[in-house]
Amino acid sequence: MISLLNCTYIISADVSAVIVFGDSTVDSGNNNFIITIAKSNFRPYGKDFCGGVPTGRFSNGRLPTDFISKAFGLPQIVPAFLDPSYTIKHFASGVCFASASTGWDRVTAGIFNVIPISMQLEYYKQYQRMLIEHQGEAKAKRIIRDALHVISLGSNDFIENYFLLPIRSSQFTVSEYIDFLMSRVNNFVREIYELGARKIGIIGLGPIGCVPVERTINLAAFGKCREEMNDAAREFNVKLQQLVATLNTELHGLRIVLGDIFDLGLDIISNPSAYGFKNVAKGCCGTGLFEVSILCNSLSPTCHDADEYGFWDAVHPSQRAYHIVADYLLETAFSVFL
Repeated sequence: MISLLNCTYIISADVSAVIVFGDSTVDSGNNNFIITIAKSNFRPYGKDFCGGVPTGRFSNGRLPTDFISKAFGLPQIVPAFLDPSYTIKHFASGVCFASASTGWDRVTAGIFNVIPISMQLEYYKQYQRMLIEHQGEAKAKRIIRDALHVISLGSNDFIENYFLLPIRSSQFTVSEYIDFLMSRVNNFVREIYELGARKIGIIGLGPIGCVPVERTINLAAFGKCREEMNDAAREFNVKLQQLVATLNTELHGLRIVLGDIFDLGLDIISNPSAYGFKNVAKGCCGTGLFEVSILCNSLSPTCHDADEYGFWDAVHPSQRAYHIVADYLLETAFSVFL
């Protein structure tokens, strides 16, 4: 762990900390400490991370939230709350409660027995108590008020849940399910607002129908994106933007923004060379068509240069793609916090 801590530095910033909720797009290693197969704390994951360490990040390197933290002059990595190698001293400037394979829907979290968003909220409350004990109540409240709360969640509700299992799809139409998820988003934002959060950045869904594994199983048109999934992501983002506008109006002092990355993701898929990528149809790990988590392991061959690939495994973007996403968020929606 010393090698990770040596990768951090802290200077002053208007944003006091980066506090993260979500799924594998932002999980910096919480799943390492729960019983689940949704893990990535083994090689070749992390091969391009500082020190070549597999941390539990579903990437060959860092995540968007790591890059966002650095942009605010905070540590270059956001540590996982469940990692005993870190203490409240580290968490005071950034902490991650995210869990790979989870979703807004508790049913989604149950598929791989991961941390539901309700439990992430409980961890947040525990964190606040630790922060008060460490910094004193007045300073702790200022840290929470000035912290950027980043939320990246929703992909698994569609990839793992709605379009894979018959449970929710037998209960809801796509539009009804999105409304169901919006109610969860609404409740969660209001809960962390009541706990002091005033700066919130939500990352919208990308073109989830274009991740390599979905293109692989698209038997009707092998190699092409699953448009029904992309349509769901678009509708999710539209309704999320409407909810964000409502929350900004109704909650005094709240500044919440949506980072809509759908068009960026689709443009990367459609025009990879414009972003310096040579391959966006499959991941760097293994065949790149279906390997993810335990199927992307030390026995899997990997591409020579992951920077040339838009995806690291069959679901998750490469570090370079994540860096592009982070830069886009910081230049657009998240720029209000800089």
